[in-house]
Amino acid sequence: MMLTGAEVILKFLETQKIDTIFGYPGGAVIPLYDELYKVRHKFNHIRCAHEQGCVHGADGYARVTGKVGVCIVTSGPGATNAVTGIATAYMDSVPLVIISGQVPTQLLGRDSFQEIDLTGITMSITKHNYIVKDVMKLPKILEEAFTIAKEGRPGPVLIDIPKDIFTKQIEFTGFCPLENSKLMSLDSEEIKAVAQMINDSKKPIIYAGGGVISSGAHSELSNLAKTSNIPVVNTLMGLGCFNRYDKLSLGIVGMHGFKEANLAVNNSDLIIALGARFSDRVIGKADEFAPQAKIIHVDIDNTEASKNIDSLLTIIGDVKEVLNQVMKHIKPQDRNQWLREVQSYKQEDVKNEDFTPKNILKTLGDSYKQDTIVVTDVGQHQMWTAQYWKFTKPRTFITSGGLGTMGFGLGAAIGAKIGKQDKRVVLITGDGSFRMNCNELSTLAKCKLPVIIVLFNNSTLGMVRQWQTLFSGQRYSQTDITGEVDYIKLAKAYGINGYKVDNLKGLQTTIEIHCQNDNEAVLVECTIDKDEMVLPIVPAGVAISEQIIG
Repeated sequence: MMLTGAEVILKFLETQKIDTIFGYPGGAVIPLYDELYKVRHKFNHIRCAHEQGCVHGADGYARVTGKVGVCIVTSGPGATNAVTGIATAYMDSVPLVIISGQVPTQLLGRDSFQEIDLTGITMSITKHNYIVKDVMKLPKILEEAFTIAKEGRPGPVLIDIPKDIFTKQIEFTGFCPLENSKLMSLDSEEIKAVAQMINDSKKPIIYAGGGVISSGAHSELSNLAKTSNIPVVNTLMGLGCFNRYDKLSLGIVGMHGFKEANLAVNNSDLIIALGARFSDRVIGKADEFAPQAKIIHVDIDNTEASKNIDSLLTIIGDVKEVLNQVMKHIKPQDRNQWLREVQSYKQEDVKNEDFTPKNILKTLGDSYKQDTIVVTDVGQHQMWTAQYWKFTKPRTFITSGGLGTMGFGLGAAIGAKIGKQDKRVVLITGDGSFRMNCNELSTLAKCKLPVIIVLFNNSTLGMVRQWQTLFSGQRYSQTDITGEVDYIKLAKAYGINGYKVDNLKGLQTTIEIHCQNDNEAVLVECTIDKDEMVLPIVPAGVAISEQIIG
């Protein structure tokens, strides 16, 4: 059977059960879109307003479903517009395959119209990338790309395809699925050593990251924590892998971690790191991080072993499998003295009825089911959400952690809702982040996606202002956002209803009346004080125990 390169791509996506594609057409990918038109009943294609939004959409889709997200972009500016989205996915280990169009093979290297060396640009922000110069190699490259994106530590893979490759024909005989790379077998003595260290520890702490979610190990994590009575702290990417309502949960650790989380880590004698990479935002000053603690590090990526913090024992393997093996040797413990000590670290919760981010988020959290998917942009609102929304299930908190991409939220929320149409999706954003990619309101409206957008409006770039307040002598250089945009009218321009609130009663009423029927998008603008801060905060370059609390 003779097939063109474009037909091979679409047939391969079918074999992978890919039914959703995010993309934006352009000259170099016209042949691919021409074939897509012929089989359009087989795919749900989402054309966003901008290529960055397309990649964020595929990213959000992948994060909530665990599937590979697929995105198509054209050459030149289409490709460079996608770079931020690719880097975002790479930093957070999200499985994507990006198919980019390229100038025809005979024009490569000639500075042709819309030619860009995308494989060179993305070399450091993809797990792997390809430029296809021989259509005969296309089936194998597709197989490899999807395998690489999914296996081990997930991540984005780029396939750059010259325009003529889409139209060239090959004798197609089928695809040959590749075997996933086999992980190193677990060393039984090392597994026993891990269990022994846990059993012998007086003050252990579990430090759980996004790898727990990627491996589907949330049940195994809960089993270990509850059997051994070990408190659990999370990275930003790990939120949802352990029930935040559980008495053993201490929430996020690090720069904006709660006092009890940071002090529990700092005073522990054993840190059990699961699918976490000891980022600078977590450890603070590295040589003062948890000075009395031995460290066990379990991760699927051997490049993370002792990269930022030296571990006494490193296990390279899938977190789920490692925990299953370790639990065979774990002895139940009460550790009541340690748990009482951890509880004593907690700061008293001062309650009030002010229209603060904390109260806004608690009101929202109480109004929606625990399986609600919460997406954020980046900034103060992101950290407040991580602190105060009680995440109980994996794949319900979608945020840009590693790259910290402002403008991520709306595209990712679109992808999340498409990936989980039976779930409520709430986007928490700020006025600074929202302005960056608010053009994706057109996609939200076009696709009739009932996403609830909660816009924190403090008329400033809040996180930058906070740092300027604390560390730059209150010199507010280029952080204030003036009120030239009416966000309610902006939403209305796209056919989306918007409501402005400035008190908790008004917020509650708006949620009850306008934000419960899951049949239309709604924007709720919450006006907050520009001097509200994310606290606690650990200043750069100090130990995580040295927090500014208030």
